[in-house]
Amino acid sequence: MQSLKVEFPGSSGDPLAARLELPSGPIRSYAIFAHCFTCSKDLFASRRIASELAMRGIAVLRFDFTGLGASGGEFANSNFSSNVEDLRRAAQYLASHFGPAELLIGHSLGGAAVLAVATDLPEVRAVVTIGAPADTEHVIHNFSTHVPAIESHGEAAVELAGRRFTIQRQFLDDLRQPHLEAKIPDLGRPLLVLHAPGDRIVGIENAKRIFEAASHPKSFISLDGADHLLTRHEDAIFVAEVISAWFGKYPSKPMGAEPAGHHDRILVRASGEGRFQQVVEAGRHRLLADEPESYGGLDSGLSPYGFVSAGLGACTSMTLQLYAERKGWQLPPFTVEVRHAKVHADDRGEGRSGKIDQFERRITFETDPGPAVTDKIAEIADKCPVHRTLEARSHILTKVETANA
Repeated sequence: MQSLKVEFPGSSGDPLAARLELPSGPIRSYAIFAHCFTCSKDLFASRRIASELAMRGIAVLRFDFTGLGASGGEFANSNFSSNVEDLRRAAQYLASHFGPAELLIGHSLGGAAVLAVATDLPEVRAVVTIGAPADTEHVIHNFSTHVPAIESHGEAAVELAGRRFTIQRQFLDDLRQPHLEAKIPDLGRPLLVLHAPGDRIVGIENAKRIFEAASHPKSFISLDGADHLLTRHEDAIFVAEVISAWFGKYPSKPMGAEPAGHHDRILVRASGEGRFQQVVEAGRHRLLADEPESYGGLDSGLSPYGFVSAGLGACTSMTLQLYAERKGWQLPPFTVEVRHAKVHADDRGEGRSGKIDQFERRITFETDPGPAVTDKIAEIADKCPVHRTLEARSHILTKVETANA
């Protein structure tokens, strides 16, 4: 799997820190995970569920709401409405840079947020809540002893989960609004409600209210023995397994599927990690490009010349296999090793000064294929299309554009 560090502007314009967990193989769908009240994207449950879903082909974007975790902005200036807008901005970013979010997953207050925003996002095909409250006012019980001070002084410092937060009157007033009253019955999408019967933070009666208010198709799974934050490994894994299996009932076209299996459109963008790391997208495939640590990179993927060498090696191997099939040869297993170097042109008898690129290709068979084959191997390898491209003079056309211009 690949975990990419990304960033996008939130409801207040401040940057929101996020992680995109990408599967190592084809992507079934993209999902967004919204964390619990005053938590962060790096809570164990968020990380574990996202990574488990990525292992099952679902790419998951998890992010910190405004003023929380590594995101910018002030928590005191945020509220539930701004959280919903942050979630909407996350969906917009994901759709424009990777793919549309077809699945929304929300934990605790994050669950209320996904219920509130889902109808505004036509690309969303299903919604999952984990330990979510049936109304946002429920959150006030976390700081109920401070409510009089907030109402009389306009704000108060509150300690939640060992951290101090400033809660303003506007935050309180916003939570008291009926954000979910009309949203849940009109959700219009399959809903999965996950809740622990012994949840001491958000009681199980909230799950009952959400489930009864929602229209079919809807499902409920009891997280027996789990706590509100899903701190046990087995509970987080179980949640991911259930979500993956349940969402599998609503299949969609694989992300980035190319007609006839061709990948002639390659997208490359900086990942935000290190100085050089890039995300390479080719249809359903995701790769990383980087530079070695000795060059100041993270060594997390092939270098640009490494990709060129890999292309030559792969094309050579394919060409040899195809030729052998046509001739009816039973080639023994072999490897193609490619090394790239810059060499002086005059050393190669090029008749010019300066350096040129040299690719050294070594084809090694596990056993002797016989003289009839050995004598032809180099000639066949030279017919590899990538070999011919590298030896020929190519034309590169560059266009500079502005998106949505």
